[in-house]
Amino acid sequence: MNSITNNAIQTNWYVITGGPSTGKTTIIDLLQKQGYNTTIEHARHYIDTMHDEGHSVEEIRSNKRKFQLGVLDMQIEQEASLKHEDMVFLDRAIPDAQAYYQFLKLDYDEKLINAIKEVSYKKIFILDRLPFTKDYARTENEEDQKNIHQLIIDVYKNLGFPIVFVPVLPPLERVEYLLNNL
Repeated sequence: MNSITNNAIQTNWYVITGGPSTGKTTIIDLLQKQGYNTTIEHARHYIDTMHDEGHSVEEIRSNKRKFQLGVLDMQIEQEASLKHEDMVFLDRAIPDAQAYYQFLKLDYDEKLINAIKEVSYKKIFILDRLPFTKDYARTENEEDQKNIHQLIIDVYKNLGFPIVFVPVLPPLERVEYLLNNL
């Protein structure tokens, strides 16, 4: 599954990614405040949506395949709604699902395989890891954070996208670093 050889339409989209607790949402929020088009992270959105329907986080996360498919569906729908020519910063993207499937030892669904064949991104910004912090939506620990982070790096490398590693800096400096490396 290599994006360089697929027939995906070229986009003007930039992915901001990394393992849990790397500052993705903080960076996306700052970019949005500066007037850039951004997207939301769907794992957290899926959890919030299901929680609003009366499900506990443990219950939501317990069926790993259902959870991953729910998040993937939201991500596919969101990316399908974006205009290819618009400059957009994505809080994670479809290939992140591949890393999570690997982490959870789930077989790839046909939906994931087909979605990966269609993806195209201008550049991938992988945020270096920050100290791990637990919150209501995270079930991972620090070791999981490291593993997921490496899987995300491997997935995007294997897909052949240009990658920029964003060092740990104060949030506004991270945004500046990112914008200077478009």
